[in-house]
Amino acid sequence: MKHFEFEYGFGTLGADLPDDTDEFIPGITVKDPDYIPEDKLEEAYKESLANPIGMPTLTELAHKGSTVTFIVPDRVKGGEQATSHRKLSIKYMLEELYAAGVESKDVMFIISNGLHRRSKESDARAIFGDEIFNKFWHTGQIISHDSEDKDHMVDLGYTKRGDPVAISKYVYDCDIPILIGHVQGNPYGGYSGGYKHSATGITNWRCIGSHHVPSVMHRPDFTPVNNGSLMRHKFDEISMHMEEKMGHPFFCCDAVLDSVSRQIAIFSGYAKIMMPESWKVADKRTYVHWAEKKYDVLVFGMPQNFHYGEGMGTNPIMFMQALSAQVLRFKRVMSDKCVILCSSTCNGYFHDELWPYLRELYEMFQTDNMNILPDLNRYGEYFATNEEYIRKYRFCNAFHPFHGFSMMSCGHIAEMNTSAIYMIGAQEPGYARSMGLKTRATFEEALEDAKKKFVGTNPNILALPLTFKRSAVHLCMKDPSLDEMDEYGHHIGDNR
Repeated sequence: MKHFEFEYGFGTLGADLPDDTDEFIPGITVKDPDYIPEDKLEEAYKESLANPIGMPTLTELAHKGSTVTFIVPDRVKGGEQATSHRKLSIKYMLEELYAAGVESKDVMFIISNGLHRRSKESDARAIFGDEIFNKFWHTGQIISHDSEDKDHMVDLGYTKRGDPVAISKYVYDCDIPILIGHVQGNPYGGYSGGYKHSATGITNWRCIGSHHVPSVMHRPDFTPVNNGSLMRHKFDEISMHMEEKMGHPFFCCDAVLDSVSRQIAIFSGYAKIMMPESWKVADKRTYVHWAEKKYDVLVFGMPQNFHYGEGMGTNPIMFMQALSAQVLRFKRVMSDKCVILCSSTCNGYFHDELWPYLRELYEMFQTDNMNILPDLNRYGEYFATNEEYIRKYRFCNAFHPFHGFSMMSCGHIAEMNTSAIYMIGAQEPGYARSMGLKTRATFEEALEDAKKKFVGTNPNILALPLTFKRSAVHLCMKDPSLDEMDEYGHHIGDNR
């Protein structure tokens, strides 16, 4: 037997699995592409900014009197080290802007949290670092996006497809809007950064509600994750509509990151042209052609605190989203009868301060007429217009109430694509059972049960330690011919 330790609460839970169990850890099992050494980062940024793809340089765009708004991702991804992409890209772009005559009083920073919790002072300091924080925070030039601040949102009408579009007034009114993004594999419609950033980070729930819903997320083109889905097309259409209404494009500076958020490559310029170029590099880290067989059992662990925050691994709606995100990433290597074994303390901790509406959403799911998670979708507007939940989003650093519906929509994907999901070590197992999961005390018990009921006596097993601790990959079959291709030339696997 092979011994593994999988994430569990704030520690780990052990598992003894058969000797032929395979293991995959992002960036370790298959090495990431080489990252840019720290002493070469300044050169790389300045080279990229001096040669933007598809548009003029910042020096050519800016002049004395130009107003500039930096659109900066929140803490969900991207790293916070001194050499993080956010910190360095801002530093070198400010140098260019100042050289062109832009004054610091005309620079604004908006943390593009979208429907995520609005950033606190401590978050802003971690994102920007002391130097930028101390210069701009106390003058009110660093703010966190408030999608419910009606005085500072601009209605841009509808895309040609009919999707509503709104944008932050701070972005709409400025002369030079700068998008800072991370080109990392995302379970929602392909890569982060570029047009995904603007279509989700600086708009409102009605715009996001045009794509983070079952009618888009449960289509056959959504799973496994790829850049050719309807969701991805909507991101592009919404952001290009923003550019059309602003009268100029975003200036983008995106970094392809490795599994511990170090820069592999830097890309600057016009997102429409730049994104596909950045994806060519990102594909080498993200779409990992490694598996030589399909797997009947995936095994991993869920910490209590990751990605969206404390309690994600114990809140029932949130742990369903986390399970489904793994299905989206690994569907290409999952057999048709695949089961998941996942450890979680499942201790009943909802973290009501962060997600004040999810307990109500969960309790509604336990009532009649609620058989699958998408049955809750019809209450999206009811929650999204709840004044108390909106007040908590605006003033108490809670997630926006509609955010729960993207989590809920995603959460159903695990049920759609597995034979069963076992939650291991649940302290209050009723929460797992009420979400349609099976419960067992140990991995070994769960595996034996799965063998009897779903996968047979000799299943192919894939262990995934650290799956929520390192930036994920989209695992593919080793033989690329087994994968279908999307319109961008990416391997998307079997989407049926």
